[in-house]
Amino acid sequence: MVDTSGIAVWCGLDVGKEEHHACALGADGTRLFDKPLPQDEAKLREVFTSLQAHGTVLVVVDQPNTIGALAVAVARDCGCQVAYLPGLAMRKAAQLMPGDAKTDARDAYVIATCALKMPDTLRAVDRDSEVLASLKVLSGYDDDLARECTRSINRLRSLLLQIHPALERVFAGTRLTNQLSLDLLVRYGGPTGLRKAGAAKVRAWARKTKHRGVDGLVDDVFAALEQQSVTVIGTEAVETVIPRVAASIKSLKAERAELAGEVERLLDDFPLREVLISMPGVGTKTAATILLAIGDASAFPSAAHLAAYAGIAPVTRRSGKSIRGEHPARSGNKQLKNALFRSAWVASNCDPDSAAYYQRKRAEGKKHNAAVMCLARRRCDVIHSMLRNGTLYTPRTPRTLPAAA
Repeated sequence: MVDTSGIAVWCGLDVGKEEHHACALGADGTRLFDKPLPQDEAKLREVFTSLQAHGTVLVVVDQPNTIGALAVAVARDCGCQVAYLPGLAMRKAAQLMPGDAKTDARDAYVIATCALKMPDTLRAVDRDSEVLASLKVLSGYDDDLARECTRSINRLRSLLLQIHPALERVFAGTRLTNQLSLDLLVRYGGPTGLRKAGAAKVRAWARKTKHRGVDGLVDDVFAALEQQSVTVIGTEAVETVIPRVAASIKSLKAERAELAGEVERLLDDFPLREVLISMPGVGTKTAATILLAIGDASAFPSAAHLAAYAGIAPVTRRSGKSIRGEHPARSGNKQLKNALFRSAWVASNCDPDSAAYYQRKRAEGKKHNAAVMCLARRRCDVIHSMLRNGTLYTPRTPRTLPAAA
């Protein structure tokens, strides 16, 4: 939520790659400015400074990062307040206003009107912290690497399945992506290369790598090779691709590990990092996601507001006597929701208090996902309090009954 008290000018900015469109409204809805605005510091500064003649200016953008980053930085440097209007809220508001046209001018007007009439739809842009801004870039790049790694793993599994299903079954689950399996596929390619080398030579090489589980993997691989004598058409081409894909996966995993180290070093001096990771189930990656989404939680008056923003609070639906109940929310910040859900699931496996609460919900008849979501909602109250007060997590101490006389 954004504090709009004292604002005299609401400036909606529909950002673009080369040109924005700015629409500035006064407190009575009068248009003070409504023109295209180049992606240029001098022009942006000139408009923001001129609008400040009417009073305090709130600049609202529809995209605070990438193409909107310069506008946000210039607005802050000029002394303007800055906020962000999520795309979903903007589209819903546009449907309530006259006209069906989709233009930059209309979008800028919708943004400014939402800021003026419905300030609760606005979100704070908290990237004035160098740590959070850097964290945003690194986390975004890590997400891209994770997607690329998943795509490559699926590709490698598909190649193995195409030419030798029995061999593919040997690398079930995460066994395909462990270091020994990837090194094996990089060196020998596929069935043909493995058969040509022979079990003894492959075993000798694998033992030199000093990986764990060498004998078990080699035994399983050559047992699978004996199950298929026919050679599938295209095997030769596939076996030239397998080492490349396996090497790509190794490279992506190494880059993600290096990036994780950079993120951890970045968060070392960030005070709220220690606060978050003191909670069971919250690691560096989860802490980074939470900090990027809510900062120090000062923008949320209560834990209920934070839960609603994350989409983990149930939504009440009532209409007469026929529709009465609460349902899972379909909105909210997806990244934050996933982080809270994953951390709650991990905590339910390693933290006694969380495990007891999870089991209590299961005993009430809730399914696994619903029970974990209930735990995430409960932990949301704790996270909100920890961030607002800057205190570390302390487990609950069980109450002891007084001794009988």
